[in-house]
Amino acid sequence: MNIAVRDTDTVAPPAGLRFEGAPFFLPEAKSAPLPAPAAREAAAPSGAAFTFKGVRKAFGPKTVLHGLDLHVPAGQFVAVIGKSGCGKSTLLRLLTGLDAPTAGTLEIASTERRADITRVMFQEPRLLPWARVAANVAVGLSHMRDRREKHAAALSLLAQVGLSDRAGEWPAVLSGGQRQRVALARALASRPRILALDEPLGALDALTRIEMQMLLERIWLKQGFTAVLVTHDVAEAVALADRVVLIEDGAIALDVEVPLPRPRRRGSPELARLEGIILEQLLGAPA
Repeated sequence: MNIAVRDTDTVAPPAGLRFEGAPFFLPEAKSAPLPAPAAREAAAPSGAAFTFKGVRKAFGPKTVLHGLDLHVPAGQFVAVIGKSGCGKSTLLRLLTGLDAPTAGTLEIASTERRADITRVMFQEPRLLPWARVAANVAVGLSHMRDRREKHAAALSLLAQVGLSDRAGEWPAVLSGGQRQRVALARALASRPRILALDEPLGALDALTRIEMQMLLERIWLKQGFTAVLVTHDVAEAVALADRVVLIEDGAIALDVEVPLPRPRRRGSPELARLEGIILEQLLGAPA
């Protein structure tokens, strides 16, 4: 069977084709020149503010969010923590339009469609196994029609996450951290004004996780989008966020500002003190 695939195409798996064992490799496509960095930075949009007002979300008889009120200013990095089942991921689904509230309102300070300004990065990278790395990133560039421009933009995004030399490879040959970098590049492809992060670093080893935290912080500082990170890791929350929100039983139990300069020194007494405050509330006992 002959299969023609270009890096610039978003491709579906050929009928009957299964991917088992080592991936096969296709010829390299020529890359278009990268856009000038100054032009990319100048085009970066600012984040969008949003407000939950009395939001309740129920699934049948079970209420997950109970009259939640939350305002996040444009460009803020907020971390949402809490025990499993407290409503963290439900909040992200409502924010990104993947679900609708049972009651209350969600207001986003933008005239653009929510689908155009919000993106989600999940715990699993969710890459297409039949598409090479650059083509996976190009999935997020559906607003672009010219194939060469789309491919150049995908390469530029891969350079931002440190994977410019992996553009022609298959997801199967990448490490877990590299796959998440590709997922981040794809999420950033449309220049979202709000980036929702649903525990995207949870499955990574400790060192790779810290590297990804630093990468995410650098890109957020550069692009200025509003970031909402759901995590179980209190240390990660205080290291990255401007503000940490703790949800318990579907309501906000704690809302803590993190007024520390960046870059932050992990293990510092200031971060440890904030971790202690949050853990005490989270665990219901002195941390």
